[in-house]
Amino acid sequence: MIKVMIADDQAIIREGIKKILSLDNEIEVVSEATNGYEVLENLSKEFIDVILMDVRMPKMDGIQATNLVKKQYPHIKIIILTTFNEDEYIFDGIKYGISGYLLKDSEIDYIVKSIKDAFMNKMLFDSSVTPKLINALNNGNKGIKDDAEIFSTLTDREHEILELVVDGKSNSEISKILFLSVGTVKNYISKILKKLSLQRRTQLSAIFIKNQTSSERK
Repeated sequence: MIKVMIADDQAIIREGIKKILSLDNEIEVVSEATNGYEVLENLSKEFIDVILMDVRMPKMDGIQATNLVKKQYPHIKIIILTTFNEDEYIFDGIKYGISGYLLKDSEIDYIVKSIKDAFMNKMLFDSSVTPKLINALNNGNKGIKDDAEIFSTLTDREHEILELVVDGKSNSEISKILFLSVGTVKNYISKILKKLSLQRRTQLSAIFIKNQTSSERK
């Protein structure tokens, strides 16, 4: 059973998502919060696998809360609940280690799939958010080297693994596809992160999307 917390200051949003998730027998909503402080308080009382985290909340917003949660509870997967006009938060969310972005008006099946994918260490970025994601990277990721330069440092095998990571595959799935041990896959990913001057796995998808889009425009 996947234990979920819903963090949103609007009761109607929490109730709506809770009803949606109650339809799936593999997911259980065990906690709710209206701001970042409540998120942290509730985590001291409940074991949580996945948090659906609203961006705009009073007292402490979802991005600040994400940063603190990932520092104290790195195993917890966080999916940011967002709308189209909140792109200024996107890069920080990736930097802090979120597992994906989900639009609040997403289809029921997509919300359920997002939670299950996050639980299985997969990343999910709603395609509608991709343009915002690219913009956030262009404006906020000043520490990353030129795209052509950084990707040219990767070996063929590293490119192969990077594409599978971006495709949402877990380490276990990658190991089966490429006939490698899980430990070897982890080592490859660590090397890729180091070469690309990145800190988190979630950043790989973002920079890859940016690079692919830039290549298509040339």
